[in-house]
Amino acid sequence: MNFLKKILDSSEKHFTGSGKLKGLEPVFDAIKTVVFFPSPKNQYIPFVRDNLDLKRFMTFVLISLLPVLIFGIYNTGLQAGLAQGESLVFIQAFLLGSRTVLPIILVTYGVGLFWEILFASLRKHKISEGFLVTGLLFPLTLPATIPLWQVALGISFGVVIGKEVFGGTGRNILNPALTGRAFLYFSYPVSMSGDVWIAAKNTVDGISGATALSILALDGEKITTALSNSGFTLSNLFFGFIPGSIGETSALCCILGASFLIITKIANFRIIIGGILGLIVTSIIFYLIPGGSDSWMDAGPLYHLCAGGFLFGISFMATDPVSAPGTNPGRWIYGFLIGFLTVTIRVVNPAFVEGTMLAILFMNVFASLLDHIIIKNNASKRIPNV
Repeated sequence: MNFLKKILDSSEKHFTGSGKLKGLEPVFDAIKTVVFFPSPKNQYIPFVRDNLDLKRFMTFVLISLLPVLIFGIYNTGLQAGLAQGESLVFIQAFLLGSRTVLPIILVTYGVGLFWEILFASLRKHKISEGFLVTGLLFPLTLPATIPLWQVALGISFGVVIGKEVFGGTGRNILNPALTGRAFLYFSYPVSMSGDVWIAAKNTVDGISGATALSILALDGEKITTALSNSGFTLSNLFFGFIPGSIGETSALCCILGASFLIITKIANFRIIIGGILGLIVTSIIFYLIPGGSDSWMDAGPLYHLCAGGFLFGISFMATDPVSAPGTNPGRWIYGFLIGFLTVTIRVVNPAFVEGTMLAILFMNVFASLLDHIIIKNNASKRIPNV
């Protein structure tokens, strides 16, 4: 390591000050700080009040995403095999899924880093470590067979419009990964919602398969019965052996990732628990209202919790320290309202059953307002100076 440090230190003069390669200083800094801690302290938000620097902070989030990523790759291959009537062992399914998922991740990182490097070079600031997480979160929210050009377009919109137009990491009000996904959803709804295209080997286009949230109950049939008859039992929803977006199918993997973030204090538990409480309370209220047995009104808390991308969103996206509130009461309210809005959108708007994405983006907009109200309220309770 000392040998590598000497090489980097001796090369630094060419990338800083009046060096010949000063325009590439952000790239050099990003490479150097992957291995070594940076010497200067961070001057701009988000601040990490710990002995970890921001890059190591983001590394913990990447570690928490590993169960979701590994299972997502495996499930992609598994669903492709099942679509053709084949039962694949883990290695076969994982390798088949890798052929579909890894290109999506590579395109996301390649295109996203291009924009990060471009804006860092133009603005003379360091490359944001936040994209390490955004570059993995974004692919996990996508269906496995989305065209790669749409992946490139979506991450471009998320980075440029969702973050860089606000001034970069620490100044954006919306989660960049969700912003890119929302753009793709409304621009190319066939690729992003309803039936998903399962990447089946030896076929050109794949095979269409319904997701849990797109299941409709027949006349006189309960929604829970329709889900079970279609293979979306609670156990399948919990473990994730179902069609869907790459990283959103397994509730168990999301819980494992969320637990790691809470234990390491990377994510604030108030947002996650508040969101789950909001979803449970709201789903129970709708469940008690008569006359909705054939809709998601009658699904109950467990189905709402395990179906769709709620656990993924509340664990890895709602807890983004930049776009979430900074006060503890604000975090409780923020999380609770995300859960409330998720269920409300699913029940009230059948055309957009997956309400988690809009719920989080909507609350991103009001996160600063929540902090402002709470801080102002706390200040009003102080004893005035006399």
